Amino acid sequence: MDGNNMVTGTVTLTDNETGKSIDLPVIAGSIGPRVIDIRKLYAQTGHFTYDPGFMATAACRSGITYIDGDEGILMYRGYPIQELAEHSDFLEVAYLLLNGELPNAKEKAQFIYDITHHTMVHEQLSSFFHGFRRDAHPMAVMCGVVGALSAFYHDSTDIHDPYQRMVASYRLIAKMPTIAAMAYKYTHGQPFMYPQNSLGYAENFLHMTFAVPCEEYKVNPVVARALDRIFILHADHEQNASTATVRNAGSSGANPFACIAAGIASLWGPAHGGANEQVLKMLDRIGDKKNIPEFIKEVKNKNDIEYGFGHRVYKNYDPRARVLRDSCHEVLAELGIKDDPTLDLAMELEKISLNDDYFITRKLYPNVDFYSGIILKAIGFPTSMFTALFAIARTVGWVAQWQEMLEDTDAKLMRPRQLFVGADERHYVPVEKRV
Repeated sequence: MDGNNMVTGTVTLTDNETGKSIDLPVIAGSIGPRVIDIRKLYAQTGHFTYDPGFMATAACRSGITYIDGDEGILMYRGYPIQELAEHSDFLEVAYLLLNGELPNAKEKAQFIYDITHHTMVHEQLSSFFHGFRRDAHPMAVMCGVVGALSAFYHDSTDIHDPYQRMVASYRLIAKMPTIAAMAYKYTHGQPFMYPQNSLGYAENFLHMTFAVPCEEYKVNPVVARALDRIFILHADHEQNASTATVRNAGSSGANPFACIAAGIASLWGPAHGGANEQVLKMLDRIGDKKNIPEFIKEVKNKNDIEYGFGHRVYKNYDPRARVLRDSCHEVLAELGIKDDPTLDLAMELEKISLNDDYFITRKLYPNVDFYSGIILKAIGFPTSMFTALFAIARTVGWVAQWQEMLEDTDAKLMRPRQLFVGADERHYVPVEKRV
């Protein structure tokens, strides 16, 4: 045994130059590919491994999320994502990710109460927003404001205190929708709306985003359910770029608010959390269905990028996309959107991707960003808010992974190695002697 893992055998490596051989343990997890334990590789051979992008490296052990990209499987704590999206709600899934088990009725009620009563932010925090330009991207605002939370909540920054870690986790999950809604309101020149304890998580966010003080705002239950489902599907996704960033920052002992702010910065990238924003920009650029053939031609010639299709992990149909496709039609029907040109474009692109040999052979199936972008547009969110909504959902995954890392006895300060390709040793030459 090796911690929570089972050593199932060894792999023998031989250095062709020296003829020296070493045996490396092979470790099996509960499910998925086995891994070769290379922790003693450098000490025994003087060699590091070279793995750009960590495509074949397990940097940690985790019991939170499992993905099988070839089979199109995503599970939270062993539960298939399709079942959770259909039967559960976001705060129940949040409890599952944090604690490892689904709550009973009493535990769920208490958790919802605790999160709900942490949704307000310190009143002085609102002054931070006035330091940003009105046209600032919401993710830029969230990076700054979330990082600043550590200046307001000193009583939950001791990472060695389990109680403080829990309080910080609850605060982050609860306050992220409030901060995102404030970023939206600030950009639109509207007054901030306080959270309402009588509303559910997704409902509260919709209210804080779209309500105004001068009239009553009624949350559409179909829209709220669709948004809640989007939150569930985006809650965690194993060791992706932003989660790895949170773990990396956390390994240094940084406070939880700083770690999540780092995750937000990483998520902002168009190759990661900004992909659903890029989908809408791509559809706007195409403009009309008559322009699709030329666009596809440019994609095949590598002169253009088709966002929303394919995934770095999934080599099959993204299981989250299957769920959101149904939600997409439900929202559009509920809102009376029958002949939406953006949806028409999206459906035509989907049809092509599922029938064109170019996409089939490369397994470029529609992914979660493809449908989530269309749903969020139909609800009324500007594209600049898409990644902010992603950050709301992913916060629970980040804090769960952060807590798991702090409790892992194998966890170390992250310090990747490198393959140095720069200049060999050389000596300083005075400027007057240089040619």
